[in-house]
Amino acid sequence: MQNSTQAANAWRILFLLFLANLFNFFDRTIPAIIIEPIRMEWHLSDFQLGIIGTAFTIVYAIAGLPLGRMADTGSRSKLMGWGLAAWSGLTAVNGLVGSFWSFLIVRMGIGIGEASYAPAANSLIGDLFPAHRRARAMGIFMLGLPLGLLLAFFTIGWMVKAFDSWRAPFFIAAVPGLILAVFMFFIKEPKRGAAESVQVSQERVDRPIRRVLAVPTFLWLVMAGLCFNFATYACNSFLVPMLQRYFLMPLQEAAVATGVIVGVTGLFGLTLGGWVADKIHQRIANGRLLFAAFSLIISTVCTAWALHSGRIEIGVFVAVFSVGWLFAYNFYTCVYTAIQDVVEPRLRATAMALFFAGLYLLGGGLGPVVVGALSDHFAHAAMLSAGAEQMTEAFKAVGLHDAMYLIPVALFFTMVFLVLASRCFVRDAKRMKDGLVGVTEPGISAATA
Repeated sequence: MQNSTQAANAWRILFLLFLANLFNFFDRTIPAIIIEPIRMEWHLSDFQLGIIGTAFTIVYAIAGLPLGRMADTGSRSKLMGWGLAAWSGLTAVNGLVGSFWSFLIVRMGIGIGEASYAPAANSLIGDLFPAHRRARAMGIFMLGLPLGLLLAFFTIGWMVKAFDSWRAPFFIAAVPGLILAVFMFFIKEPKRGAAESVQVSQERVDRPIRRVLAVPTFLWLVMAGLCFNFATYACNSFLVPMLQRYFLMPLQEAAVATGVIVGVTGLFGLTLGGWVADKIHQRIANGRLLFAAFSLIISTVCTAWALHSGRIEIGVFVAVFSVGWLFAYNFYTCVYTAIQDVVEPRLRATAMALFFAGLYLLGGGLGPVVVGALSDHFAHAAMLSAGAEQMTEAFKAVGLHDAMYLIPVALFFTMVFLVLASRCFVRDAKRMKDGLVGVTEPGISAATA
């Protein structure tokens, strides 16, 4: 009876975490959708547009380190509650600003608020669900990503059109986040390591960062995440304007097409992918990472082909690019779960904070600004090649399209690092379990726990 009650409580908490994750990604996606109206109003270059995404992700990564340690040593529910309230409130402020620089500063503040959430939520999931159910639980949690993107890409264009202003979505988006923040404070947290097969000591760990970085699998996964986030943030930041410029689509239609590519695919990728990953893990110890590597091969080929085909029928482009993104979503359920398997419970929030630091500082942080700079460069090159003396939207379309070839390149390197991680996963997972036996509380053994 107690186990069934605990299980029901775990799923209720997971649902709340999923909702917060959904609005996390909804809020952070708004600028990528209204990026062309902002560019026109403030006369910005693609490099400046890239800075908006880069500034957010760099602050997100840096703030995540101390906030991750706070999640490992303090109340995760309070940390998530205050963080959610902060980023939702600042999202509303984003709709009030009147210049590029004020917009940028507020986005950085939102990054600090959102940085409080992911490490604490991932740590909580690790304590709510045992190892053989974590991929499915993580898949449900990460459904917030595609659903948040889907909701954003399917509704933001309509909001802009209905209110005749790119500012309206920021005000609307703040409301559900502020409501959810209240519920976060009422989460009853399990003990750290509650879902492990052995009882875990609740004492603090000396030199936590050094101990996490001493796990080879974790380091390879950070490298994989760096490349993967480069691709995803470049895609999420510039796919809507690329469709507008290169395929001449209006904002609302471009947003919906992008929603299909990065949102609808995630609904299937995260639910089915998590289930498949758990099944493979039961047969092959490092099966999750091998499955992720195989998925990234398909992602690389599909996204490269879609871009290389030029101005093909838009339906074909969306379909092929979507297949690539469908398989790319397997990264989340496989990699996030693998980190839980090789890092002991008392260090999981710290590990996720370090992981996100690598993802966002050198991955998500570089993706938008590098693609934006290359877009300006290629646009200028196209103008010179045509013998023109003035930059036009046609040259900017070609420049942005060509710059996005970096997406399949980054996905390819993600696959390479996943293969390398899979080669040391079994050893590191065994070392983590053996270490848990060594830190069990007095009087409790692995056999009786």
